[in-house]
Amino acid sequence: MSIDLDWFPGLPPSLIRTAVAVAATILASVVVVKLILAVMRRTVLKNATEHNRLLVQNLVAYAATAIIGMAILGELGVDVKTLLGAAGIVGIALGFASQTSVSNIISGLFLLGEKPFAVGDVIKVGDKTGVILSIDLMSIKIRTFDNLFIRLPNTTVLNTEVVNVTRFPIRRLDFTIQVAYKEDLGRVREVLERTVRENPFALREPEPVVLIQGFGQSGIDMFIGAWFLKSDFVALKNSLFQSIKERLDAEGIEIPFPHAALYAGSATGPFPIKIVGGPEPD
Repeated sequence: MSIDLDWFPGLPPSLIRTAVAVAATILASVVVVKLILAVMRRTVLKNATEHNRLLVQNLVAYAATAIIGMAILGELGVDVKTLLGAAGIVGIALGFASQTSVSNIISGLFLLGEKPFAVGDVIKVGDKTGVILSIDLMSIKIRTFDNLFIRLPNTTVLNTEVVNVTRFPIRRLDFTIQVAYKEDLGRVREVLERTVRENPFALREPEPVVLIQGFGQSGIDMFIGAWFLKSDFVALKNSLFQSIKERLDAEGIEIPFPHAALYAGSATGPFPIKIVGGPEPD
């Protein structure tokens, strides 16, 4: 490749040739890396999960950056072996100074090997819940349901209880409802079971669960468990709660609420009560 040095008046020819060689190396390397990634996505990574694709792409990008950097240093006339020796000493010092980063990387390798979740899963870590956007060696990124971006260090994730909400294709919605003590419990169970089975978002198999859970302060606690596809969570919860309320009202089954009695002390007389309206007393 010939270079017209007249285009760069006043600059040393050696500097011009070095700059052109570095630019050509960077351009060629970027093109080659993009081609390699495109071929890998269509062949090796065709059936891989998004989690594994991101991991492989990051590793290829890191390796390519290191190779390109050494090639550029070679073009500049730098002794790469001497530089690598010095970098090893500096790396040891940096390792002691950045123990948190090293811990995150090691934790990330454990998470990548264990695979407790993947990109696109909904997870709950502590009081944070969201959809996983990416899984890196240093951290994972999630988007909460109110559209906030959260970066969680891998060490935090590894040392905290993680709930994968969408790991399995079906889930069960569990909740408790109270009915009055005067109600026929057999009839209540029948009404609740029928209401759950008639819901279009509740699965017939596994069967819904309706149990008498216990005696509460205001009524009898009825436990309800309805199975559903993980994509139907919001639709099932809204429709089922509404249909249960409407069905119990239609059947005349009372949903109690707590009652409070006012007591002003033994030395205080009773509260006066005045009846407003109604027929006049005889």
